[in-house]
Amino acid sequence: MKVPFNIPPYLEESTEHVVEALKSGKVSGRGPYTERAERWLLDKVKNVEGILLTTSCTHALEVAAILLDLEPGDEVIVPSYTFVSSALAFLMHGATLRFCDVRADTANLDEKILEEHITKRTRAIVVVHYAGVSCEMDAIMAVAKKHNIYVIEDNAHGLFGKYKGVQLGCIGDFSTHSFHETKNISCGEGGALYLKSEQMARRAEIIIEKGTNRSQFINGLVDKYTWVDKGSSYVLSDILAALLYSQLEASQIIQEKRKVLWESYRDGLEEWAGINDIKLPFIPDHCEQTYHMFYMIMPTKEDRDAFIAFMRSKGVSTTSHYMPLHLSKKAQDLVSEEQLDCPVSKSISDRLVRLPLFFNLDISLQRDVIDVIISWRETFGAKL
Repeated sequence: MKVPFNIPPYLEESTEHVVEALKSGKVSGRGPYTERAERWLLDKVKNVEGILLTTSCTHALEVAAILLDLEPGDEVIVPSYTFVSSALAFLMHGATLRFCDVRADTANLDEKILEEHITKRTRAIVVVHYAGVSCEMDAIMAVAKKHNIYVIEDNAHGLFGKYKGVQLGCIGDFSTHSFHETKNISCGEGGALYLKSEQMARRAEIIIEKGTNRSQFINGLVDKYTWVDKGSSYVLSDILAALLYSQLEASQIIQEKRKVLWESYRDGLEEWAGINDIKLPFIPDHCEQTYHMFYMIMPTKEDRDAFIAFMRSKGVSTTSHYMPLHLSKKAQDLVSEEQLDCPVSKSISDRLVRLPLFFNLDISLQRDVIDVIISWRETFGAKL
């Protein structure tokens, strides 16, 4: 068996769109395919005033950080169990970070302890919908409203997910999305920023264009454009936008296949996992997930590491996930010692393993992977 952890989704029609973009003579940012992709996304959501494609989710987070107009000493709360971009984007633009632990069941920011981290200098809360399963947004938004602070949804995993019927990315003040090659919908590298305020949306158009009012010039609103704000080169190439658009058009097919694969893992492993004290993903009844990843949480770190090594020996690539940010070398220099204690984040990080899950994974090959997982009994001493 040779089963990689991930292969970016491949669709025949993508080639046609990319070639069309190449032939158009417009391959830099803000071209016709960018407009088509942004319009496609905007048509699928409510209560969003603007959507802008960016070069990555990281850059979308940076734009959100610039929009906050952070001043020295301003604080941003970030879950410890997340990718570094969730914190780095705000640190780079002046924020002091405060790490919050996560829930043991969903690995999402723990809303029950959130308010403990709020101070007079708190400007924003970053929530990450881990594995495309929503955080408890009612409670989080209530805390944010009480203290008059922003909520940024890092929705890198959550495109098409829902919380109580509302699409993820449409609840907080801003949201960011990823189209990296590991995501359900991919263009290799890419991201998007959703904005609920029209004023913020107009300013974000300036920020992504290197701080210039170039978009106003293109739309005939000014006779020349100039430098007017902070910013950088955050616009996505129209070639990548063409690839993205082709996948958005096929998103229902992609999502349906991923659902089949996710449910196959669950059905095939549920009994075995229960007998052997292995936890599978938990999806609250009021959440609609995105089938972004399938993971298992092993009883111990030693079990997890042994499992990964065993699967590698059988030709199946599995992987751990985030190292908690509060334990990183950089965090030691950034935050007080009292913040370097997020025990749930560490426990999940030590024990979680992700299984191969990608659009082009053959169902029959996946069944073989499940058989290999269950055959791990000799290493683990499992009962099945």
